[in-house]
Amino acid sequence: MRELQELARKLLTEGTVKVVIGWEEGPHNVRPAFVTSPEAVGRLIFDHRCVHNLATYLNPRRSQVKKLGKPAVVVKGCDAKAVAGLIRETQVAREDVVLIGVRCPGVVQRPERHVDLSATTVSPRCAECDNREPHLADHLVGEAAPAPPTVAAPPERLARLASASASERWAFWQEEFARCVRCHACREVCPLCFCERCVADKTQPQWVESSPHGRGNLAWHVTRAIHQAGRCVGCGECQRACPAGIPLGLLNKKVAEIMAQRFGYRAVDDPSVPAPIGAFNLNDSQEFIL
Repeated sequence: MRELQELARKLLTEGTVKVVIGWEEGPHNVRPAFVTSPEAVGRLIFDHRCVHNLATYLNPRRSQVKKLGKPAVVVKGCDAKAVAGLIRETQVAREDVVLIGVRCPGVVQRPERHVDLSATTVSPRCAECDNREPHLADHLVGEAAPAPPTVAAPPERLARLASASASERWAFWQEEFARCVRCHACREVCPLCFCERCVADKTQPQWVESSPHGRGNLAWHVTRAIHQAGRCVGCGECQRACPAGIPLGLLNKKVAEIMAQRFGYRAVDDPSVPAPIGAFNLNDSQEFIL
């Protein structure tokens, strides 16, 4: 994308930023790129394979990225929501990052190198995306993004799961969580998992058992889903990174639906809009404590 490359060259040449974080071709597939010189901007690309949420490199735990200097980050709509979350929770100062928004028509489920960009390869999460053009951006590049092809969206699977009995749902998640090896890839890839010490790593007291068995796995995934309530932006990175193929997006989507029903809130890319957790509202029903 020449427009993106020329903008990156300008920002680096003028010294506005020290590094541009985007995507590049790797030996096997598209991967995140860290461009620190104007001469290297030709590496930057953007297409359907650029699935990674680069907002994760603004996570304060990524100290090695911070050492590179002030960054410009290329963001899709879902990525911009994650940046807004980091700003909202005072993990990133808005003036400390330049955001290059890209108009996004949808990305593939996994960034294979030789992928057929047909309707069946577009990620299900993209079918219900409400932010094709990031609003939280200093610059906007790319052509107007059309609606992605219609695919089997997560709500359809959620509806089937919701219509099942409690015992059937319990059996479903027991089977899914049984495959978890507790690698914590879901945590590491998430831009909004920024605790210096995760509750899953604490041993005195030990809140979450570390062994990859049914009890510990259930505690880990449910705890993480609740910690993401009102914060998850639906980027799908946790599910993409999971080596066991656990449908974590279903769990996060259900929590997001509950937040919308109970608090009228959905994650947005406006950091000035307060999330339910961390904000007080006299109109909250609080029926769960009555």
